[in-house]
Amino acid sequence: MSTDVSLEISWFAALCDDDYEFLGVPDPLLQSSWEHCKKIVLKAEEQGFDNILLPSGYQLGIDGTSFAAAIASQTKKIRLLLAVRTGEVWAPQLARQIATIDQISNGRLDINIISSDLPGEKMDSEERYERTTEYMQVLRQLLDGQDINYQREFIKLQISPPRIRTTSGSCPTYYFGGFSENAKEVAAAEADVFLTWPDTVSEVEKAIKEMTDRSAKKGRTLKYGLRSHVIVRETEAEAREAAVQLVSKLDDEVGAEIRNRSLDASSVGVNRQIELRQSSGQDGFAEEGLWTGIGRARSGAGAAIVGDPDQVVRKIREYQQIGIEAFIFSGYPHIEECERFGQLVLPHLDHHPLTQS
Repeated sequence: MSTDVSLEISWFAALCDDDYEFLGVPDPLLQSSWEHCKKIVLKAEEQGFDNILLPSGYQLGIDGTSFAAAIASQTKKIRLLLAVRTGEVWAPQLARQIATIDQISNGRLDINIISSDLPGEKMDSEERYERTTEYMQVLRQLLDGQDINYQREFIKLQISPPRIRTTSGSCPTYYFGGFSENAKEVAAAEADVFLTWPDTVSEVEKAIKEMTDRSAKKGRTLKYGLRSHVIVRETEAEAREAAVQLVSKLDDEVGAEIRNRSLDASSVGVNRQIELRQSSGQDGFAEEGLWTGIGRARSGAGAAIVGDPDQVVRKIREYQQIGIEAFIFSGYPHIEECERFGQLVLPHLDHHPLTQS
């Protein structure tokens, strides 16, 4: 792929108590709250990011859907990538919520579909992804304005679409990630953007090729995104020192406890992040520019692009050349790293949202 193709560059709103100065050391000033998370989003918009992920959690942090509705009225340009955990809200009501938030934002809403056990639930993977498929299909039909007569295992529904519609009159873009066989089949059939976690360039390229083949067999074409942390400083030495400093107070038992809080802490994707970290060198780098130390206290995206501005841009270009069109970055603390990335890296990238309002 030519690097002349524009990229979508997104930031991360730490709604799930995932903001630190020192990883694993809670800071009351960085805990998720309306005020703190609002500042992250407003900083990302000020810096010129295209989109921002609003994650979904349960035990930690604040509710993403409520936050999305509120922040939509306080932003003008940045798109909102709302994580939706399928099964938490009945599909017709979820369609109304999505359409309402999309109207508040004037068409700036995208959806990150999450398939995981619900709080207090333990479901077989095949069943869980069947539920996810049903939700993705029904939501898309309702948000596209279609009457529903749907009779499957988890959703049995005969209903007209809600009167309220998105500004485009159609379903927002679906971002979706997952690495089990069931997840990849759902992505190939129903997603618009397939998200992968940080990995070596060669492994990400393999994942893209596999998903391209899978989706082609279903007569579909996917776009591809990468969710990663980032640490950028004026020099490589400063960036590496910042990485060391970030985990300098992290106790391994505390890190394990943080990882295990997640509802998807034992997924195929999470296990791959563990393998990546274990196969890295003593300095934690899996390859040039990809540091896995951050995974000591992260159950999801467990690596970071680390370097000076030129090195970070070069790493982004490497992923872009194999087919990545969207990046969702985060860094600690989120406001400060957002500003650094915005000043040191964004000016060197041609970028705009994948979906135009």
